[in-house]
Amino acid sequence: MTERYFVVREDILPEAIVKTIQVKEMLRRGEAATVHEATERVGLSRSAFYKYKDGVYTQNQLAREQIVTISMDLDHRSGVLSKVLGLVASSEGNVLTMHQSIPLQGLANVVISVETSLMSGDLSELIETIRRHDGVRKIAIIGQG
Repeated sequence: MTERYFVVREDILPEAIVKTIQVKEMLRRGEAATVHEATERVGLSRSAFYKYKDGVYTQNQLAREQIVTISMDLDHRSGVLSKVLGLVASSEGNVLTMHQSIPLQGLANVVISVETSLMSGDLSELIETIRRHDGVRKIAIIGQG
């Protein structure tokens, strides 16, 4: 299923959605130390918060946060993955998740999710830099959001 996004005026949103955003903002600003404290202060159940928290963002949050999922086939040699991760870090990309398959026939598939909102350069430049690195056999962006 393809994710779809909508811009919706706050006054027509259900109360639980609005309160979820309030809780996230309180936590981000440090006005509450825990989810329990923040949900209690706004009058929202923790279960409702956890239900909606990963799907509700303010418009300016979406503009700031960009997550890219990259799939790579890497030679199974010492240092190849480390060098790739170093290239991501040197461009100010932040690796959020990483999964590496068991190497088969000398290759391992690695999938990383990278937050790119603070990157110093262009994403396409990073991809090309990684592609040219010794030990990288294949690289592709498989998701962007």
